[in-house]
Amino acid sequence: MARTGRLVVGVTGASGGIYALRFLHHAVPHFREIYYICSEQAIQVMQTELGMDITRETLSARALLGYDWDGLNILNPRDYFSPPASGSFRHDGMVLIPCSMGTLGRIAQGISDDLMTRAADVCLKERRPLILVVRETPFNLIHLRNMVQAAEAGATILPANPSFYNRPQTLEAAVDTVVARVLQNLGIEQTLVPEWGIEAD
Repeated sequence: MARTGRLVVGVTGASGGIYALRFLHHAVPHFREIYYICSEQAIQVMQTELGMDITRETLSARALLGYDWDGLNILNPRDYFSPPASGSFRHDGMVLIPCSMGTLGRIAQGISDDLMTRAADVCLKERRPLILVVRETPFNLIHLRNMVQAAEAGATILPANPSFYNRPQTLEAAVDTVVARVLQNLGIEQTLVPEWGIEAD
């Protein structure tokens, strides 16, 4: 399938808002449009964890990236008439980062109760990449079964587990080890983390 240069990103209320911010920062150079679905709980998490002074009304490229970018489309999770709700809207995949266990469960059961879960369901039925960056510990049996069911339906389960073989020296560098794996699973060349056994240029 030819690349469209479009990506859908969903941000849930799971802890780990920094993953969403770092991923968005590194994804922008690779896409001409990003459709960004952010839950109310995710906004609260960013306020609490990152000290960001944002609301639904002030959510923008400048607030998230630090600069203006016309390619970022901020979508309300209650808006079922947004493009990602339809299978006729072509894009290169969807990333839920971080993905809460509640959102995972609804996706695994085919419950489309907002734009985020509907867009994920569309990815599965249209056989488009769907990456769920799950953020929870420990997992209970329901969580594990939901992950299996989502994976069997076609999703990629990518836990927000940083790697340490490259000795990250900052929180951002540790987070970027997860971001790098997300980019790789979207088929994007990344230079954030060297491949194991390969010397960095």
